[in-house]
Amino acid sequence: MVRILQIDTSPRHDRSHSRMLAREFMEKWSDLHPETKIIHRDLGLNPVPYIDATWVKAKFTPPEQYTPELASAIELSDDLIDEFLAADRYVLSTPMYNFSIPAVLKSYIDHIVRPRRTFAVGSGGFQGLVTDKKMLIFTARGSDFSPGSAFASLDFQEPFLRTVFNFIGITDIQFINANALNSDRRDKSLAEARTAIQDLTFCW
Repeated sequence: MVRILQIDTSPRHDRSHSRMLAREFMEKWSDLHPETKIIHRDLGLNPVPYIDATWVKAKFTPPEQYTPELASAIELSDDLIDEFLAADRYVLSTPMYNFSIPAVLKSYIDHIVRPRRTFAVGSGGFQGLVTDKKMLIFTARGSDFSPGSAFASLDFQEPFLRTVFNFIGITDIQFINANALNSDRRDKSLAEARTAIQDLTFCW
């Protein structure tokens, strides 16, 4: 049985293109793979809190040395990481905000990228601990940030997400980027994304 953690981040819900594309993929995938277990985390509806000083102290404290305050501060992070590690694959949907990602997604990433849990530090440097996983990321962009476009150099969304998830060990990452959605290219861009969804349903 494949376990997929689906993470949505847009606050626009039914008006969100990134959510729509991820939902269409999951529906097609589930039709072909009914045995799949899907866990859904909606950061747009239920954002996780930003980390604070107590959380940071807990992050760098061995669990056996936790005070009740530190244990409480890190509890949600542990729960999120447990959920993340239990999945075999990930489907993430996110809009592009100011050339990058929404704050709710950054906050989630801050909670799950932790030493001793999702990465290790040794004599050879950093080592990702989240291995043998796959990730599919759907993005929605108002302008065209595709390679070769005028705004390509301003795309800090895909490079950041690829870098941070590579860092914790996830190297099999595919993107379906719906570009230029605020232009007359919207229909073409969405059609291209749906074609990619159809292909991935069979080969992901």
